Amino acid sequence: MADRFFPNVLADFVPESSPSTPQEQQDAGSIGAQDSLTKLLAMPYAPLSERFKRAALDLKETIAVETWGLTGQHIRDFTLYCGVLGTAFLLFKSYQVTNNKNDLNLSSQIVKACDSASLGSRDATFICGRAGVCALGAVVAKHVGDEQSLRYYLAQFEKIKLPNNLPDELLYGRVGFLWACLFLNKHLGQGTVPSTYIATVVDEIIRRGRALGRQGRCPLMFEWYGEKYWGSAHGLAGIMHVLMDMELKPDELEDVKGTLKYMINNRFASGNYPASEEDRKRDVLVHWCHGAPGIALTLAKAAKVFGDTQFMDAAVNAAEVVWNRGLLRRVGLCHGISGNAYVFLSLYQLTGNVVYLYRGKAFACFLLDRAHRLISQGEMHGGDRPYSMFEGLGGMAYLFLDMVDPCQAKFPAYDL
Repeated sequence: MADRFFPNVLADFVPESSPSTPQEQQDAGSIGAQDSLTKLLAMPYAPLSERFKRAALDLKETIAVETWGLTGQHIRDFTLYCGVLGTAFLLFKSYQVTNNKNDLNLSSQIVKACDSASLGSRDATFICGRAGVCALGAVVAKHVGDEQSLRYYLAQFEKIKLPNNLPDELLYGRVGFLWACLFLNKHLGQGTVPSTYIATVVDEIIRRGRALGRQGRCPLMFEWYGEKYWGSAHGLAGIMHVLMDMELKPDELEDVKGTLKYMINNRFASGNYPASEEDRKRDVLVHWCHGAPGIALTLAKAAKVFGDTQFMDAAVNAAEVVWNRGLLRRVGLCHGISGNAYVFLSLYQLTGNVVYLYRGKAFACFLLDRAHRLISQGEMHGGDRPYSMFEGLGGMAYLFLDMVDPCQAKFPAYDL
């Protein structure tokens, strides 16, 4: 199991230091020194945030060239998960941080190509389907000031049909479509996607979840390809995460709470969580997609929504698992260090406890200091799609941009 992650030998906490002499300032600014990671962790946050910003912008340029500039704009994968829409999403994030209009315009250009490539796609979600193209396209068009494109993307979004056999999970299912609706309403104004339409999708998710839940002990249960997953990508955590942003009836809210408490009561003794109902004995995965990290994000959200200390305690417990076993030998958001760092940033925002800020900073600094070297040495997996948002360096660049202002950090395409 240990070969999945690097042993975490980072100090539990390193207070920030303020160099007092020119030589100390020079030493603190050097990441080529033997103890470069410790010096990064001790660096005052203002200069460290600049480090993250510079690294993010350098990565962003490389990713744009590799995924767009060298391809002749030939799109094999339009999705946000591993395709070129992830590059557009990263460029939009860069624009939000730097106000660089070149990033915004390139994002718009890439989305237009993704629009053509995704016509006819049957996938309807934000992360892996046409809804992501139309939703991001509309929001980018608003920022560009392109009213014609804004109207076009919204009209295209309205044409998306959810087939009856669609699953309910985040990557390919109903809640993945609902997240696109939330994204549009956040950026373009409540009511952009009517609440009555959203309610019909929510009703179907609740109905299906209750039907399968009645066969067991959990109020809501869902299947994806025959398995009852628990994690964020395909299972309970992701579905509950999105449902908590919906206008639910009191009995539906109780079902969401009961489902999360069922998961807490049936977690591993370690504090980690099974990948699925069928996989209750394998305490291995500590990923956003399966295991403690993604579930911790959902529990932290539940603590905020419901004010229930059981959710807060469980989120803290899951975060300990991530701290001890979450320095994965992968770089990405879905199953890598970049995604796991957001657990601590979420808890920092919820509690104000600087220990969580330090832990998020520690994971990000580990990547800043070592990721490229470890990937080149074959000790860390850079992702099958190495420049992508959810598997590769795109997610790391996004994390670095979020580290510029960690109080506003949000796991991309998961937290609003």
